[in-house]
Amino acid sequence: RIIKAVVKSFKYFFGLRFEVKGLENFEVEGPAIIVSNHQSILDMMGLMEVLPDGCVQVGKRELMYAGSVGLIIYLGGVIFINRKSTSSAKMVMAEVAKTMVAENVSTAVAGWPGAVAGAPLERALCPCAQVKVWVYPEGTRNCTGDLLPFKKGAFHIAVQAQVPVIPVVYSSFTSFYNPKTKLFKSGKIKVEVLPPIETKGLTSDDVSDLTDRCFCLMRETLFRLSGRPA
Repeated sequence: RIIKAVVKSFKYFFGLRFEVKGLENFEVEGPAIIVSNHQSILDMMGLMEVLPDGCVQVGKRELMYAGSVGLIIYLGGVIFINRKSTSSAKMVMAEVAKTMVAENVSTAVAGWPGAVAGAPLERALCPCAQVKVWVYPEGTRNCTGDLLPFKKGAFHIAVQAQVPVIPVVYSSFTSFYNPKTKLFKSGKIKVEVLPPIETKGLTSDDVSDLTDRCFCLMRETLFRLSGRPA
């Protein structure tokens, strides 16, 4: 809660305003997979605007060395991941799928695809809330105003655990943020939590269709929030 409050306060320093819609869609009974677009480190502030209490992030290992940002993330109990290790990633995410069914915890995942490196998964699990796994299916930061093709890892987990997928979309940062210079001016970020997409009854054969469905829905929402024609 302290880290969440600190990160949320950064928006005043950076001159950012958030307009959030659809938080009621997080109120699902049982576990869920949350997927969102990923544009820059500014996503961290947007994440804190909507992230349910008790969630723990899983971030890429490089963030550990990102100065004050890395320190805040470390103090927040983040599990660091090695995105280059695909085999380890699959094992970790398979374990997460089992956890979603067997445990009563809440977890947020950042920087997928990846694998836990140097820290056990169990240390971040909080036995006080329902499982919610937060995944960035693009797999990397992308500030082009569009979406990159989605990785299927999050959707495999959702189908394996038979839990809903909840899409979250941030409006484009391109009107006030330059990713090349890392400079930005004040601006408004719209965040919309979309209704859950059920996966009950789906099998591994349906993962591609589920991935495409989420991609199209989120892309359409991204363009709408950003005031861009579809």
